[in-house]
Amino acid sequence: MLTIKRFAPMAVGVALVLSACSSGSTTTETASAPAESSAPAESSAPAAASDFSAQATELDALTYTQLSASLLAAAPAPATLKDGSTFTLNPEIAAKIASGEPINYVISYGSKSIPLFSQQYLIGYDDTLPIANSILPMNGADVSPSTAGQDVAAQIAGIEALLNTRQIDCLSIQPLDDVSMTDITNKAMAQGIPVFTVGVSSNANEFSNFTQISFDEGKQAAQIVIDWMAETGNDLKVFAVSGGDPSASWAQGRMKGFIEGITEGVPGATFVNGASDAIVTSYDPAGTYDAYKAFLTGNPDVQFIENVDIGAEHANRAIEDAKRVGEVFTIGWNLSEGQFKGIEAGVQVAALDQAWSQQAGFGALSCAAFLKHGLVMPNTQELIAVTSANVVAARESFNAIMK
Repeated sequence: MLTIKRFAPMAVGVALVLSACSSGSTTTETASAPAESSAPAESSAPAAASDFSAQATELDALTYTQLSASLLAAAPAPATLKDGSTFTLNPEIAAKIASGEPINYVISYGSKSIPLFSQQYLIGYDDTLPIANSILPMNGADVSPSTAGQDVAAQIAGIEALLNTRQIDCLSIQPLDDVSMTDITNKAMAQGIPVFTVGVSSNANEFSNFTQISFDEGKQAAQIVIDWMAETGNDLKVFAVSGGDPSASWAQGRMKGFIEGITEGVPGATFVNGASDAIVTSYDPAGTYDAYKAFLTGNPDVQFIENVDIGAEHANRAIEDAKRVGEVFTIGWNLSEGQFKGIEAGVQVAALDQAWSQQAGFGALSCAAFLKHGLVMPNTQELIAVTSANVVAARESFNAIMK
């Protein structure tokens, strides 16, 4: 006798699972319409998003408000994937869920050794795993490489090692760019393993992608600078762009968007470099400081520097040491105490927070919502600008996350 276990009211093209009560064998059928409510109460879809209210409250308490909003807005899985194919949940994963066995959740981000970035990703992973467990039991594994910078080959190798030994039931990936993880993502999805990507836009078949659009981020940064110039009376004309890995697609997008926004909005603005020849700072604090120190010496006319990742605080320090406070200003991404101090000192105009810890937490919650209820959390990422107007509150929130 077969009993239909409808683990999710999934939309067209997402498989329902049939499990044999006595033998434990499984087979699948493809849904042509959302499943009827014939599953046990504990495995049926929430009657409303408020069914996740307890988890949302926990996330809000951790100041993970973007994740809270995404969880409450979770909706039925799409009928087809990005390339037009459909998804069928792996029967072995379905059997685990049916038996109450914890699933194997795996996260992979660029590196465990990048200052600020890696620490905040690990915190987000640790903070959200217990909350995801309250939706669906899971064991977590972090297979991110420990290289000094982001290493695509090492990242793929870590995922492949578990994928090839059937140790992944749900996967979250932070790619380096929009194409580097396409093959591994599509491979996992084709094997019936749900994948969610974060931090960088992606063209693969993942169910959802929790991130910003890098070109738009650059345009947003430019507008912040233009508004600040109008408010303060600073009439700046000479700009520069920089980053730890300027060749990365997200870095290119942020620089190109910033250059376009400034060029359009500041009459007479010029750039001493561009996205193709940006200052390469590395992710090492000492190396980044040295790069900016040398750049300032060789470019006495520069008035503003965009940093597209974690290095703005070291640009601030180089500006201070060169006695050019009030002459050269910066804008940067992500948060750190050094950037807060730069904002308070009037050197840094803004720090743009892409919420690394929330990107890291998206995967576990998405896996739980999807595998328990067939729901997909949408992209609710917002790039938050920290300026002199809100730096005190931003520091308090940041310190609460960093503990």
